[in-house]
Amino acid sequence: MLVFRWIILLLLVAGILCFAMAIGTGDVRWRHRGLVIVKWTVLAALGFFAVLILERMAVMI
Repeated sequence: MLVFRWIILLLLVAGILCFAMAIGTGDVRWRHRGLVIVKWTVLAALGFFAVLILERMAVMI
């Protein structure tokens, strides 16, 4: 569980670094890469938390 949290955190940091590179270099490719990384990170995080919620609901039943 801790590993997944670290992976999500590191991917968000990678997205932020891509945005910083886009600002620093003015290259649009870095902004696009940052958006792709953040988009898939948020989707993965939502899936991860959905599994946690379903797991807790199964225990309550």
